[in-house]
Order: sequence, then structure tokens, then C-alpha cells
Amino acid sequence: MSDETISTFLDYAIWLAVAVGLSLLVIVGLLVCIAFLLLMDRKVWAAVQMRKGPNVVGPFGLFQSFADLLKFVFKEPVIPAGADKGVFLLAPMVTALCALAAWAVIPMNQDGWGTWVIADLNVGVLYLLAISSLGVYGVIMGGWASNSKYPFMASLRSAAQMISYELSLGFVVITVLLLVGSLNLTAIVTAQNAGLGTWAGLPASALDWHWLPLLPMFVMFFISALAETNRPPFDLVEAESELVAGFMVEYSSTPYLLFMLGEYVAIVTMCALATLLFLGGWLPPLDIWPLNLVPGFFWFAIKVVFMFFMFAMVKAMVPRYRYDQLMRLGWKVFLPLSLVMVVAVAGVLEILRSA
Repeated sequence: MSDETISTFLDYAIWLAVAVGLSLLVIVGLLVCIAFLLLMDRKVWAAVQMRKGPNVVGPFGLFQSFADLLKFVFKEPVIPAGADKGVFLLAPMVTALCALAAWAVIPMNQDGWGTWVIADLNVGVLYLLAISSLGVYGVIMGGWASNSKYPFMASLRSAAQMISYELSLGFVVITVLLLVGSLNLTAIVTAQNAGLGTWAGLPASALDWHWLPLLPMFVMFFISALAETNRPPFDLVEAESELVAGFMVEYSSTPYLLFMLGEYVAIVTMCALATLLFLGGWLPPLDIWPLNLVPGFFWFAIKVVFMFFMFAMVKAMVPRYRYDQLMRLGWKVFLPLSLVMVVAVAGVLEILRSA
């Protein structure tokens, strides 16, 4: 082998080692964060119902999620006699892997060292939409492979629900892309340095972020994200009164844990996407001396936790929709409304450019 070939091979090996290292760092960090976000979810639910919530394992119940993890890991997995074993075990892996893969393109900060992201793709938004769509396959596979009518019905519901709300979610994202003119998530955040606030002569602040000019789309994105991730009030998939535990009826132990992990990673992904598209990502709420000294990653984390808190509050307070209401909202309200808003945003931008 020539020196040039060896040099190229070494370059690729180093690049691969760095990519794997970054991926592991993000995944481990994400899983630890999700353990505490899950506890927060349960604590918020308990507080709304005037209960204490988990408070036994560790101080204030901080280690409850880790105790649950160990419980699931050491349980025996039970596979039904009539199930398709291969597909049955593959389904939760597909769901969890697709949910985790989305974090490859999510930027968490930008500083002197560059952007904190595994892969800064120019088509990051497109990748996110595609990967989040693939999560449906895990649900369908799990429902079908269980060889039971309850999971099968739930997986059909889930597929219909996720596909219905992906359309409106896509059109909402298009309105942001029209404003920015890029599919790169880092470019979308940096575009929010200037906006309505700076036009009015104010310093860079939260008034420049996209939530203000696109407020109806932000609300629509939030509700569509609830439906997309099967969260209450759209948790028709796991309607306990009708379908027992939804498509997870026959699952136990680690496969069940992977389904739950996939669900919560998808929720945090949606919170991160809302933060990047509408809440200015890692930008401080006001670009003044003490606030802009705080590392951008902390602002990003605070905004993601705020969005997750909103998810938790909706779960605690809003009653579940009926299936026909869910479908009507998706197809007869959100889809036409998002289409109209895409046309309206494009029209306003064209008028402003020609003025």
C-alpha cells in the first residue's frame, strides 16, 4: 500500500472513531436526561392531583427511574406462543433506534469551537422528518407480530394517527423554512438573531424568535407533536379502557423498556425541534451582559425542559379525545389551516421582498 492510501485510511479511521465517540456521548447524556425527565413527568402529574409522586428511591425519589430500569432489565422476557419471534423482538429495537438516530442532526450549541452536533447536515430538517416517520414501523411490527387482536388494533390506530399529524407537522415546518430559506438546523437558529424585535430597534431578544410571527404555527406544532408522539390527550394507542396497553400488551421486560424509551426519546426530540424552530435554540432570551455569558447549551436545555413541562401539564389536565375527534382535528382543521398558513407566509414574504 502507498503512503497516500495509508494516510487516507487513517483519516477515515480517526473520523469514524470521533463520530462513534460523539454518538456515545450524546446517547449516554440523553438517556440520563430522560431518566430525570421521566421523574419530572410523574412528579408534575402527581402535583396536579395533589399527590407526592415517586419519593422513596434516593433523595426526593431522584433515582426512581434507575430502579425501574433495573427492574425491567432483570425481568424475564415472555414471548407469546403464537407470536412471530423475530419480528416481535425486532419491533422495539426499530422504535428505539429510530428515535435515537434523530439526535445525530440536532445542534445543541454554537461557540468558538464550532457547532455542538454529530452531523451538521444541510438537510437536517428533512432527515428529522424522515427518521421520525420510520418510528411508525416499529409500532406496526409490534402490533402485528404479537398475534393478538388488541395490539393489532392499537398499531393500526397508531399508524393512522401518526401519518395524519405528520402532514400538518410538515407544513408547519415549511413555514419556518420559508422565513429562513435553509433546511440546516444551525442556520434556522442563527436566523433568529434578528427579527421583529430588532426591526423595532430593540436589542436581540426572545421577540426575534419565530414563535412571535408564527404563533398560530407554534401552537399547531405543539398539538401535532402531542399527537405524533402518542401523548395525552391523543394517547388513543394506549387507551387503557378500550385496548388494554395498546400495541405493548404482549410485551414485558427489556422489549417493553425499549418501546417506552423510544416513546420518551421521541418526545424529547419534538421538544428539541420546537426549541430550534421557534424558541431560538441556544440563543439567550435577552442579548445583554450577564445573560450572554451563560453557555448556549444551558439555554437550549432550559427551553427543552420547559417544552417537556408543557407536555407533562397537558397530560395531567386534558381529557382524552375520541378517535373520530382526533381524525377530524387532523384532517379537517389542522391540514387546511397549515396549508392556508404556508400560502399566507409565502405571500407576506413576497410582498416584503418586493417593497
